[in-house]
Amino acid sequence: MIYEHPLAYLLGIEGVALLRGFVGEYDREFVEARIAEVRRLLADETLAGAAVAVERVGTVEGYRIWSATYDDGRNTAFDFDEPIVEEIVDAVPAGVAVDAACGTGRFSALLAARGHRVIGVDSSPEMLARARANVAGADFRSGELAALPVADTSADLVTCGLALSHVPNLRPAFTEFARVLRPGGHLVISDMHPERILRGANPTLRDPDGRPGRLPGHRHLVGDYLRAALAAGLELRRCEEPVTEPSPLGPPATELGPWEVWPWSLAAVVPEAARAADAGVPVEIIWHFQLAQRP
Repeated sequence: MIYEHPLAYLLGIEGVALLRGFVGEYDREFVEARIAEVRRLLADETLAGAAVAVERVGTVEGYRIWSATYDDGRNTAFDFDEPIVEEIVDAVPAGVAVDAACGTGRFSALLAARGHRVIGVDSSPEMLARARANVAGADFRSGELAALPVADTSADLVTCGLALSHVPNLRPAFTEFARVLRPGGHLVISDMHPERILRGANPTLRDPDGRPGRLPGHRHLVGDYLRAALAAGLELRRCEEPVTEPSPLGPPATELGPWEVWPWSLAAVVPEAARAADAGVPVEIIWHFQLAQRP
């Protein structure tokens, strides 16, 4: 069970902003305003009883629930990885492409449109059903990232979008990616940036009884990806960390917003602190690796 207290989140955002002020990124006026805002938050009695107990929901159950709305256009994370992934994939000749954790098939569609023979793999039957409807002609299979139902050295390209933060250990997945790739094959990954995972950017959902839950979100450091890739014989070709543009400052929100839109609605309660805490912090991390050629 996760204990999500909005006051804890708000104080955390203020703390990050104050740390950045402490090292000289912001001036005295800003720091004093943050301290005054912390005092105001601590004195706000409406925050005292606003905590929510949240279930930890596994990926199979979570994506069963999320599959109904996954393609409704509200996932803004797609805006950050798709242009970069498309640019990388456009330079890879068409061949056999494995879309690991394919979801409803957004990368599968991109690959199929570029002439690849696509094998999509996912652990969620509901997401696979939608992928089959979305991408005609692709071969969609049930499987796990740590045990892909794909033959050794059979793929020219592997993609994996916004899934690795759900696994506690990156090495089994990277070992599988390398196993199915031919020597010289390419691996393209997008994932939520560890700094965003730290800020609570894990998908929210409610179970059939209306109880709140979150999908797992493991904070893998940048070095964790590199160590897992290098150990599997993969060589780095590119890494991108897209950053969102700062939003215009408006007056602080007077309501916390419904739990489903935490932590974003919480950030609107302390907009100046949130903008300072998030300045320059990437949204995602996108990797391009290539499997080393055998001597």
